[in-house]
Amino acid sequence: MPEGDAVRRTADRLDRALAGATLLASDFRVPQLATTDLSGAVVERTGTHGKHLLTRLTTADGVPLTLHTHLKMEGSWRVVRAGEHWPGPAHEARVALRTDRVEAIGFRLGLVELLPTAGEDAVVGHLGPDLLGAWTPDDEATALARLVAVPERVLGEALLDQTVVAGIGTIWLAETCFVQGAHPLGPVAAVADPLRLLRRARALLRSGREHGQPLTTGNRRDPVWVYRRQRRPCLRCGTPIEAGTVGPPGRERTTYWCPRCQPAPA
Repeated sequence: MPEGDAVRRTADRLDRALAGATLLASDFRVPQLATTDLSGAVVERTGTHGKHLLTRLTTADGVPLTLHTHLKMEGSWRVVRAGEHWPGPAHEARVALRTDRVEAIGFRLGLVELLPTAGEDAVVGHLGPDLLGAWTPDDEATALARLVAVPERVLGEALLDQTVVAGIGTIWLAETCFVQGAHPLGPVAAVADPLRLLRRARALLRSGREHGQPLTTGNRRDPVWVYRRQRRPCLRCGTPIEAGTVGPPGRERTTYWCPRCQPAPA
């Protein structure tokens, strides 16, 4: 599943293509919106909250609406010049938005819904603060309080919980824990400075958005410290990287760590 930085880059791409433009046509290929026509709507901008995309529009009648989409595991948004062939099978398209210049097509989207912009909280209000959002002092305090609320909770599970803080997936879980020196399978209580951990996670996601890929080491040949490097030597100390699973039953995810740089809590 794309992580917060990748979703934000998708929003940036949609903004460059659509922000300020008037839709000439829309094509929804999901049953609940099959008859919806957004012709004449002006696209204001596309924002994100964690892994959720929020494309805000004003209809020809002046009604503010939000197109809420989620990429899930396989979804993507692609942009082509108006009239060009779609870069994917038509049967996999879930929504298409066309202006006089471009067409934006959402393929294999895991979620497509239209709602009043004033009602966005109904779909993202339960989430934790967005690491790539405004990140005010209140956001930081809220994220910290939610992270440490259950001290015995497994750290990796807490960081993957989007209601704690939004935007972290398996890549940034592994890389954040490495740069913090924290074991992802240890308890939250074992983290010496959880606020610093959150700030590091935010910095890593911002870097990923800027560089267009995870680049935590600063070396494009070996761009990540531990993610998917099981049994390979740690780039810092040479110890073989280990892997394990984290998360509640049925939703386990693989994570990675260096047993020397991230010793398990006693």
